[in-house]
Amino acid sequence: MVNSIQAQENSSRTIDGQPDLQGVWTNNTITPVERPDSYEGREFLTEEEQQFLLRRVSEIQEEDGDALFGGGVFQAAVSGEVRSYDPSTGNYDQAWLVERQVHNRTSQIIDPPDGKYPPLTENVIALARERASQNRADLDSWLDLSTDDRCLSYGAPYLNSGYNSYWQIVQSADHVVIYQEMIHDARIVRLGDKPALDESIQLWNGDSRGYWDGDTLVVETRNFNKRNSHEHNRAEFNIERFTRLSDSQLRYQITVHQPDVYSAPYTRELVLDAADGEIYEYACHEGNYSMTNILRGAREQERLETQD
Repeated sequence: MVNSIQAQENSSRTIDGQPDLQGVWTNNTITPVERPDSYEGREFLTEEEQQFLLRRVSEIQEEDGDALFGGGVFQAAVSGEVRSYDPSTGNYDQAWLVERQVHNRTSQIIDPPDGKYPPLTENVIALARERASQNRADLDSWLDLSTDDRCLSYGAPYLNSGYNSYWQIVQSADHVVIYQEMIHDARIVRLGDKPALDESIQLWNGDSRGYWDGDTLVVETRNFNKRNSHEHNRAEFNIERFTRLSDSQLRYQITVHQPDVYSAPYTRELVLDAADGEIYEYACHEGNYSMTNILRGAREQERLETQD
């Protein structure tokens, strides 16, 4: 399905008179986070380009090859080359992923205008080099593994597309709950002028406070404990905006303020499409044999190194 971000008249209201954002929403877009160099200076795709991408996505799904997460579908559709995201250990296949949606933006990042992340800070560049030099065998216990590997949390909001990328929104007069399928994280957003938590109280998904700006729900989240693997869940603060475009689409924006990583804030925008049915249980830790095998591999690598 080809979708474009165009606001329509939407007068649906809750019993409390608020704009009705409730329902199950999907983030299954193929739009890449950053704008590919081949689309430099272009914010939107043409109708012909969208139709081409739609056709290519359908062909890729029918081939039932390696799963293409996030913007990997877009890259494969344009280049004609399907690349595994994890060639060293194997990959999921396409059966693990849902049908992807083609929207009309060339990137999710709308600010900076070039569709790219702002430059990294010098400190984070140095830290990345240090981590790259670390040996995988330095894993002494499960505590050294990421929150992803341990099935604790992928953070909220979880913005990767195509795989457990469903959200459910429930509203009351003074609260909004945003429940995401990925590792079943639920955020309770308090509406109104309630006092914020002290900065010393830090939470996995931060402390979210919301208010209505016309028909748009604005959510400001602070007090992240910064233990999550996904970068925007380690931010100083995020500002999200939810706007109902129609019965079938919700516009979502997030502005990330992360001065320890990026030299300036950035904003992403994407379309959440309405879904039929309910969100499924996400049973991650119950089948997490990879965590044990990662540590077993580290011990084996240590053993081999002592024999040299």
